[in-house]
Amino acid sequence: MRKTALGLARYPMVLATVAVGLLGGVLEISGQSDGARWLISGFAVLIALLQARRMIKDLRAGTYGIDLLAITAIGSTVAVGEYWAALVVCLMLSGGEALEDYAAGRARRELTGLLENAPHTAHRLQTGGGPEDVPVEAVEVGDRLLVRPFEVVPVDGVLLSAAATFDESSLTGESLPVERTRGEELLSGAVNGGEAIEVRAAANASESQYQRIIALVREAQESKAPFVRLADRVAVPFTLGALALAAGAWAVSGDPSRAAEVLVVATPCPLIIAAPVAFMAGMSRAASNGIIVKSSGTLEQLARVKTAAFDKTGTLTHGRPQVTEVHAVGIGPDQMLALAAGIEQYSSHPLAAAVVAAARGKTTGVPRAQDVTEVPANGVRGVVAGRAVVVGSGRFITAETGERTEAPPAGASGVHVAVDGAYAGCIALADELRLETRATMASLRRAGIVSTVMLTGDGEQVARHIAQQAGIDDVRADLLPQDKVSAVQAAQPRPVMMVGDGVNDAPVLAVADVGVAMGARGSSAASESADVVVTVDDLSRSARAVQIGRRTMRIAWQAIWLGVGMSVGLMILAAAGLLPAILGAWLQEVVDLACIGWALLAMRPSQAEQAESARMDQELRAAREDARKKLEKSA
Repeated sequence: MRKTALGLARYPMVLATVAVGLLGGVLEISGQSDGARWLISGFAVLIALLQARRMIKDLRAGTYGIDLLAITAIGSTVAVGEYWAALVVCLMLSGGEALEDYAAGRARRELTGLLENAPHTAHRLQTGGGPEDVPVEAVEVGDRLLVRPFEVVPVDGVLLSAAATFDESSLTGESLPVERTRGEELLSGAVNGGEAIEVRAAANASESQYQRIIALVREAQESKAPFVRLADRVAVPFTLGALALAAGAWAVSGDPSRAAEVLVVATPCPLIIAAPVAFMAGMSRAASNGIIVKSSGTLEQLARVKTAAFDKTGTLTHGRPQVTEVHAVGIGPDQMLALAAGIEQYSSHPLAAAVVAAARGKTTGVPRAQDVTEVPANGVRGVVAGRAVVVGSGRFITAETGERTEAPPAGASGVHVAVDGAYAGCIALADELRLETRATMASLRRAGIVSTVMLTGDGEQVARHIAQQAGIDDVRADLLPQDKVSAVQAAQPRPVMMVGDGVNDAPVLAVADVGVAMGARGSSAASESADVVVTVDDLSRSARAVQIGRRTMRIAWQAIWLGVGMSVGLMILAAAGLLPAILGAWLQEVVDLACIGWALLAMRPSQAEQAESARMDQELRAAREDARKKLEKSA
């Protein structure tokens, strides 16, 4: 009850209007109709003067609104003696702000929830002492922090306790608890489980994941869509048409009350309120799906996107090479992999870590090596379990053994192995396609995307192999960052959406009509230059962003035309003398509520989106099953 009272106190004009209405009702009941008329009429004129003052201020700022129609509606109803209708218009005006605030609050609840959950303090552990509460901004890299049960991890860090359980739903959308063990990375924003833990800070607050999301959310909340400004401008012809109809009704009937009855139902509130509410609802829904849309205008662009361009490494693929196949000659595959890993654990080559990781997953493990020598740009030699092992490029192994090496599979890189002077086989490594990539491309096409393009600095052969697996139409390989910019600028049809994650993607994300950054583990530079940031490691969210943008635009237009249509219908009835002013004033409130309620539908997926989501889930399950069978076959 107290909360409701405090809420009403934010809107004194609503309270004043209700109070005047109650007092006027008492006067009417007691037989003092003249007193009620003068009280209510005087209050209505005061409201009209305040609105006129506000209208002039808005016009000077270049903003159009409902003020002119509202002022004329109040003035005309007072002039013809319909003072109770004038009071209802006053209630509509004063309550409109409260209604819009309520609707916007419903629409932005996901965004607001992120802000409310932001950590403000941290418990820093002092050397030889207990915890000290400090502002989260004061935490420095290397600080030991105490995170109590059910508290939010304040900054990105590393778990020092043996094990812990976290709720990461605000970051990843995953509703199930996540288990972490000592040494694993923790993202700020994760909620600790039921036991206190110790964490070592790995980043300060401004560079931590959750705080970056918070900054994006604040930027999103402050934006205003061009579509909303368009709706403001559409209010002008609507206003002129309503005034013309009111004047015509008066002229034809000879009754000035007809003009008042028309003007009472002729407010373009739906036109002005519906669009912002729909856009805020769409942005909120996107946030709940791990998609931060920085400006509501971006939703417009997402709704119109025709071409989708993608970086390859880290976007279409996982961004880390993995062993996909082991082909051995003369010895067992696991034995050859173990011998190669024994040497590769001492190598600095980017593919070496993948070979070692694959061997550790086998029962043989990684043996020790001796007398290891690395030959730059060629490979590594050494002795493992008394056997001479050489690992490296095909050219290097051929020079060592005099034997020809076999070519790796299409789209893969090959690490060749020689044992005791004889060619022993090839280990194929590839940066594998994300499981969701192919389903994402199919979903984008069903959403209306005409063309998909891959832009990558990788070689032509590898790029085309990945594009064929992903189902991408066009491939541009061997590109420098400036080449990607030129490709996006020249791409047709437009608008163009570019999806990427690395530092070198920042320029091309900035020049695209819609730049989408895979921000879960991606570059902060890419996130800053993008229009949309996907906070979970899931490429399919790019397709969902397009779907949300299109539904938001569709709902916004529907809400606007619903309001306009209902208002025009009521105006025609009023012009024909079939709608008394007092009833018309209340029906206009119904129109406003209907439009706002319709605009809030942007918070929910349509049936078509639900069907698309189910279809993507089915395609992902099939992709996982194929990957499992492939893994079993290679094992």
